[in-house]
Amino acid sequence: MKIPKNFNTYCPSCKTHTPHVVERVKKGQASTLTRIVRQKARHTGIGNSGKFSKVPGGDKPTKRINLRYRCKTCKKAHQKPKCFRSGKFEIVES
Repeated sequence: MKIPKNFNTYCPSCKTHTPHVVERVKKGQASTLTRIVRQKARHTGIGNSGKFSKVPGGDKPTKRINLRYRCKTCKKAHQKPKCFRSGKFEIVES
């Protein structure tokens, strides 16, 4: 799937359609203070740590893609509520 790098779309800050730049969202650094991380740290080393409980088959063939849209006039970024699945994804200059 090819998406243009610059296009017009609605900006919730400006409340009009303005030119936007598209950028792909990368996963940030996970916090080590969340409850689930602390809970898993307490139970490591007990049994097989769930190594053999996974259903065979591996990952899904397509991954979800999140995009961030940055307005060129007010420089604020927003995301649309729906992410989508795509096997190949590239942002092209238009």
